[in-house]
Amino acid sequence: MTDTIPNEIRVTDSAVRRIGEILAGEPTGSMLRISVNGGGCSGFQYGFDIDRTRQPDDVLLERDGARVLVDETSLQFLKGSTVDFVDDLIGQSFKIENPQATSSCGCGTSFSL
Repeated sequence: MTDTIPNEIRVTDSAVRRIGEILAGEPTGSMLRISVNGGGCSGFQYGFDIDRTRQPDDVLLERDGARVLVDETSLQFLKGSTVDFVDDLIGQSFKIENPQATSSCGCGTSFSL
């Protein structure tokens, strides 16, 4: 298994561990869905949800108990991104480093292209 959706999204070891921990407490078959939605203070915002259903246009990444879904539309906005999990003074959170983003909000949950 790989930690990268080919030519699209990289998931760090730290994110893989945290996703595995989260999914261990969820019903069997659960996956973390990462999406991009309109809104937020910069135009688009990242969404993180638990989902048990894989849609026909979803790309699935699996590694070490971590299962991540990304729909085809969101994949366009996430191309080249790295998903990380950080634990710093501000708190714990998933962080997406998106090379397509021209700006982002201070908390890193929304961005513009």
